Amino acid sequence: LLKKELGQVSGETLPGDIAFKLYDTYGFPVDLTADVARELGMQVDLDGFETAMDAQRARGRAATNFSTTLGQKISVKQNVEFCGYETLANEGQIIALFDGQGDTIDSLAEGDAGVVVLDTTAFYAESGGQIGDVGELSSSIGSFLVTDTQVSGDQHLHIGELNSGSLSVGDRVTATVDASLRTKIRANHTATHLLHEALRRVLGDHVQQKGSLVTADKLRFDFAHTGAVSAEQLSEVEDLVNEQILQNSAIQTELLDFDQAIERGAMALFGEKYGDDVRVLTMGEGFSVELCGGTHAQRTGDIGLFKIQSESGIAAGVRRVEAASGTGALSMVRGAEAVLRNSSDLLKVSSADMPARIEQLLSEHRSLSREVEHLGQQMAALKSSDLGSQVQQINGVSLLTAQVDGDNKAMMQTLDNVRSQLAGDSVVVLAMADGGKAGLVVAVSKDLSTRLSAADLMKVIAPTVGAKGGGRPDLARAGGGTQPDAIDQALA
Repeated sequence: LLKKELGQVSGETLPGDIAFKLYDTYGFPVDLTADVARELGMQVDLDGFETAMDAQRARGRAATNFSTTLGQKISVKQNVEFCGYETLANEGQIIALFDGQGDTIDSLAEGDAGVVVLDTTAFYAESGGQIGDVGELSSSIGSFLVTDTQVSGDQHLHIGELNSGSLSVGDRVTATVDASLRTKIRANHTATHLLHEALRRVLGDHVQQKGSLVTADKLRFDFAHTGAVSAEQLSEVEDLVNEQILQNSAIQTELLDFDQAIERGAMALFGEKYGDDVRVLTMGEGFSVELCGGTHAQRTGDIGLFKIQSESGIAAGVRRVEAASGTGALSMVRGAEAVLRNSSDLLKVSSADMPARIEQLLSEHRSLSREVEHLGQQMAALKSSDLGSQVQQINGVSLLTAQVDGDNKAMMQTLDNVRSQLAGDSVVVLAMADGGKAGLVVAVSKDLSTRLSAADLMKVIAPTVGAKGGGRPDLARAGGGTQPDAIDQALA
């Protein structure tokens, strides 16, 4: 991916937004991007990379600012009774209301955004990587759509908007969790426990959870491990998890004191806060024993199917697995099948014959690429001969300025051919327009470069076409020019 991006760059600088995409989407560290670029005589726009990073951080802060600020601002002394392990609907009383800024109010009217706090709720508040529940709080006179549930001290904050009617402090409401989403979340959360143990069995006991995210659509699991996990190891992990799912063993949950739970061999998970009494989750008849306050399936078979989507490195010594279970895993498999089917149709072969057909096409492509490159070199040589008639002599220096056809590679090939034909002191300035962008190269003969710098010349002409770049006294390049129509002006 990196080499492909570098090959499409005009000039010697990889834009920061591309370096950020490689980091953010594929997990490729920017320092390695810079190392590879340096080996190819290029550099990375690190300022642009940091700008893209800052923009992402700002988006993240904006997305979480509402609930985070509320969690810090809202305080209710009365403890909540959470009944969401046993039921997805309950009757409760509103003990406090807050507006969108977290200020105390007495009532909510239709269309108002705010926060509802109940004395009893089945809504799970985001914790330990599991996202908060969504659903509805309803009474005979009002309906409140819950879009998120966050924790604040011992309280569950039902965040959302009043759809209709009104709600006031003291009203009794029916709290109803979205059962479909909770079922998917429970399956994915349960799968993370099986995944954790499977990783430990395949990779070693050094594997420890470093973070997680559990949503209705997917799960993300970060863990301590050095080096990439091979495809064979991932398959083994996937098989171990699915074996536990097929056994359909009951998932046991016990409430024990912390020391007793640890003596039983239960693992404490990253991101969880534990009190004197803890919930111990056992599945697969001892396959996995962990402390966890989240919601889970009743049997391992409820997960349905487990499928790993990707594995990558996110920091030094930390790897990340993204996966899905149940209908999410099924959608992933169907998506892969659709890609395979469409590719098979395009290649006009069966799925089984696709590898051989692709290898044949790659071989043909390599052969044609070599032929095209050879023809390009011949054309460049012919054009270089024609350019010889355009050389000017100024104070004993041979000067050639010209626009050439083709891309950046063709321009450099032409430069090599022209320089080989010039004797003595010389300056060559070539320009090209490709894909709506202008590129420039300035070459000064070695002896002359001590008095006349190619880099200094480039500083003068590159801005004319909106290009950026630089280089050495004997060779400078610039690319990404936004004004290719000004090439004649730059050369003049």
